[in-house]
Amino acid sequence: MSDIKPDQLETLKKINEKYNALGQDAGAFLKGFSYSKPVNYWDYIQLETLLSLQRPRTDYPDEPIFIMYHQVTELLLKLIVHELKQVVDAAKKEIEFFKTKIERVNRYASVLTQSFGVMREGMDYDQYNDFRLSLAPASGLQSNQFRVVEIMCTDLHNLVNTRVKGKLPVDANLDQLFDELYWKDAGLDRKTGKKTQTLKQFEDKYIDELKGLAMRMKTQNVLCRFLDLSENEVGYLELKNALRDFDHTYNVVWPLSHLKTAEHYLNFKGEVKPATGGSDWQKYLHPSFQRRIFFPQLWSEDELKNWGNF
Repeated sequence: MSDIKPDQLETLKKINEKYNALGQDAGAFLKGFSYSKPVNYWDYIQLETLLSLQRPRTDYPDEPIFIMYHQVTELLLKLIVHELKQVVDAAKKEIEFFKTKIERVNRYASVLTQSFGVMREGMDYDQYNDFRLSLAPASGLQSNQFRVVEIMCTDLHNLVNTRVKGKLPVDANLDQLFDELYWKDAGLDRKTGKKTQTLKQFEDKYIDELKGLAMRMKTQNVLCRFLDLSENEVGYLELKNALRDFDHTYNVVWPLSHLKTAEHYLNFKGEVKPATGGSDWQKYLHPSFQRRIFFPQLWSEDELKNWGNF
């Protein structure tokens, strides 16, 4: 025991207190720790698994780029969800904590926006327009994390189609609101009620999960959390500006970057090609058409009127 330093004794004390509180024997855990292997980089981040997750459907050399780009996008979305979850689950509405999380979200959203150069400049035009034909009916419409971000950020009334925005009753139920969500129009013919295979697949897999999340977020989404704060609190204006930045980056800058990339590949040589999911991508992607706005209360009337054009 004479070789044990004071800081080591303090550490042992904390370990003992931790496992006693759990009703566990700290000695058993320490003994197990003495047998464990040293951690290394490749095992910690599961490098071999990560690098094995690209499974192209064709032999075109640029298809793995397309796959990896979307995998990176999903990881960035997971980072955003990770931060938003801490905001909506926080017991206290502390502005500094809130602001820190949204600033992190803004960094991730900025990377998302900048990353489209990988897609637009990083793939051969002819290769992409060949291998994409093997991907139908898969589509970015089926990104569940994208829908999770939306529902965690704002009220469902702000996510309905512009055709009915402001017309649905304030007390519209969950099913009514979900029937009118803007993204459904990318896979639903409103006149016939017929859904594309892309939308059917997505709803079969995720719709119950999303409805459950929407129920939980009804009174604790990011917008609700912000509106509960007092304008007189220190840091309020900085948080407001951070939320505006996120709203604009995620719902204007990123979709426009996506649209320019789609135009490069799908509307470049005099022929407008359909999206793999069958959507009218030119309308679906342009923010002035969707008018997806997470925090409308934070924008002026002129800014809302010109959404997608600034």
